[in-house]
Amino acid sequence: MLVLNGSPHVNGNTMAMVNAFADGAKEKNHDIQIVHVYRKKISGCLGCEYCHNQNYGVCVQKDDMQELYEALNMAEVLIFASPIYFQNISGPLQSVISRIYALGKPSKLKKCGMLLSSRIDGIYAGITEIHRTTARIMGVEDIGVITSVGDQNAVSERRKEMIESGFASEKINEDRIKEKLNEIREFGRKL
Repeated sequence: MLVLNGSPHVNGNTMAMVNAFADGAKEKNHDIQIVHVYRKKISGCLGCEYCHNQNYGVCVQKDDMQELYEALNMAEVLIFASPIYFQNISGPLQSVISRIYALGKPSKLKKCGMLLSSRIDGIYAGITEIHRTTARIMGVEDIGVITSVGDQNAVSERRKEMIESGFASEKINEDRIKEKLNEIREFGRKL
């Protein structure tokens, strides 16, 4: 399984979701590779069509995406993970998704899912549709999108920011957080 983490925060809410997913998947003896795309130098797609017209499946750009192409071609399950920034996934993860175009369908890939975290609810429709379309274009099963919103987010520093910004109440409901992380673990276990 390949998890592409689009968050710049290695100790943030999105990473808490990724860790919960990985824990559940590992319980079922799945191998997990987590790639932090913010640490990679990956440009967006140029739309040059080199990958489809001149050398099928090969991107003309030579950057860190080459590592991801190898990982994508080995994975049977792909999970995109991102915080929501301005009603969208992070820029680096957007670049990665656009560059998957060069491959068409990664050779072994069968399933694709998404983990999203945000401060507020009601902003996932566009991203969910992009995810569904991406899975359809790759010809793989869409295993769904799991979201963590506001006080479901696990990281106390981020919750403090949400409280100060008025996106969450000062009363932290640890049960909601545990419930959300258990849901994500179960998501990992089911694969």
